[in-house]
This record gives sequence, C-alpha cells and structure tokens, in this order.
Amino acid sequence: MIAVAGAPVGRAEPATAAAAGFVDITGVIPDAVVDLRYATADNFVGKPLYPADARCLVHESLAPGLAEAADAFRARGARLVFWDCYRPHAVQVEMFDSVPDPNWVARPGTSARSHESGRSVDVTLADAHYGWLVDMGTGFDDFSPRAKAFATDGVTADQQANRKWLRDGMAAGGLSVYPGEWWHFDGPGADVNRPILDVPLS
Repeated sequence: MIAVAGAPVGRAEPATAAAAGFVDITGVIPDAVVDLRYATADNFVGKPLYPADARCLVHESLAPGLAEAADAFRARGARLVFWDCYRPHAVQVEMFDSVPDPNWVARPGTSARSHESGRSVDVTLADAHYGWLVDMGTGFDDFSPRAKAFATDGVTADQQANRKWLRDGMAAGGLSVYPGEWWHFDGPGADVNRPILDVPLS
C-alpha cells in the first residue's frame, strides 16, 4: 500500500498481542496454511525479516470476516494461504530501505496502517486435497504490472477467474483487494492512522 510521500519515520511502542487486540490466525481458521514469506529468505529482500517461528497475527476485527471467507473457500475445495499478516514497523522500514518505491513498498510514516496495524493480509488459495497453490498468474511480491489485481495483459482468462474467486470470497468476509496487488486485502479500518505498536511475532 502507498503511504504519504516524504513522511518521517515514527517510533514503535512495545505491546503484547493481547493489548494490541491481535489474534493468531490459526485460532480463527484452524486449517489455514501459514507460509510467512518474510520468515524465510524467499522474499524480495532475500533474507528472513521475521523469526522462524513467527505467528500470523491479525486484528480481532478481521477474525469474523476471515473465518467467513475461509468457509466459502472450503466449500469449494480450497484453503486460505497466508503470506503476510501483521508486520512490525521495523520490518517495514527495512523493506522500504531495500526497495524505496512507494508504488510497491509502503513508505514508513509516523502512524500505523494496513499491515502495521494488523488490518491487512496477503493471501492466496491452495487446493484443500493436494495442497498445490491455485494459479493466480504471478507469485508473491511480483513487482510487475501483471501483479495488479485486475491485470489482463499477460494474465490468462483462467488466472483472472481465479483472482476473481479470491476477491469474491474475501469480499464476502468484508475485505477489499488493493488494486496494485492481487494478494493484498484490507479489512475494516485498514486506512486509519493508529499508534505504532511493536508486537512480538513469536
């Protein structure tokens, strides 16, 4: 998500997950596939940014909608895969230092929004039986025009249909897609400026 250009970087205040109103997604969706790419080197920075045992934390306001979306996907033989959830402010700073382009990486500011407030998630779908990922046309953090949610150039009709399936299911749970990234979904209040909290991921 794009943040205000030129905004100074804020400071994070330590907080527990409970104090921040965060819940572990596995307590909300027991069959969720948690594949936090920033806990591995398989990301655009090329090194782990989260601890290896990082949890997928989301604000409790997203929990009912995500559970509803998971139910809808499960009924069609798919499971939600979570690539990113709550993102600590320090990680956002490191990401922007690596790729200082606000079209692809949000510029850190003096308040928390989106991932930094636990109100956005990066997700895809996997086949519930075999576990393979549903073909969406690109991988995660693909910094190309094909990664845009409604892209058509270089994205097949089947891939477009799969993206629509993902969007529709997430919309049923009250989450809306970020047009710049087919995998990024915002929950209620994702665009509201909030205090920056440093919540442990493990």
